[in-house]
Amino acid sequence: MSSVIELENVSKVYQMGKEKVIALKDVNLALDEGEFISVIGPSGGGKSTLMQIMGCLDQPSSGYVYIDGLNTSKLNDSKLAKLRGKKIGFVFQASYLYPTLNVRENVELPMLIQGIAPSIRIKRAEKILLDIGGLENLMAHFPSEISGGQQQRVAIARALANDPAIILADEPTGNIDSKQTQQVMDVFTSLHDKGYTIIIATHDMDVANVVIKKGGRMIKIKDGQVEEGK
Repeated sequence: MSSVIELENVSKVYQMGKEKVIALKDVNLALDEGEFISVIGPSGGGKSTLMQIMGCLDQPSSGYVYIDGLNTSKLNDSKLAKLRGKKIGFVFQASYLYPTLNVRENVELPMLIQGIAPSIRIKRAEKILLDIGGLENLMAHFPSEISGGQQQRVAIARALANDPAIILADEPTGNIDSKQTQQVMDVFTSLHDKGYTIIIATHDMDVANVVIKKGGRMIKIKDGQVEEGK
């Protein structure tokens, strides 16, 4: 298997006034194609920073991030944005659905940004929502008209819009109840079965255990350092 994401001696330091905060310290990780991974740790431990670095939403203070063997430090902002748009789908704790767009239009949005023709993006959005299940009758609904769990599943559908190989999910179940969490995790499990590389950051051991039961890997992070699971 080839590494789809590799971090080499990655550190991230933030300047907070006169103080320096070390968010990540000398992290080395290799994530293989098709892996199902949970990144678990306490709040403030570095999970979100790690996800942002892996997804090229932020750059490390030192070290290197490789996506499919490509050294991302050599890419300008435009090329990084293009890489993210094609390779990586993001899901966050908040769904960040646009309130004035309906469910189908929210899923279409990444394709619109990529310049895909309306007829193609409508058809693809409808297919993704149908494949995820439980959303096909909600396409004309607005985010305020559906539950938090449904909103998160729509956010996953949106992350799939440009058919990325990698899905990065940062606390995707943090704002929903246990029943809705199970529904969201069922979607991620199904996507993993289809060959997607799935990385989920969470503080919830129940979520991490779903990943483990599917043969996935758990990476523990605390105080900006990966403790185990390399």
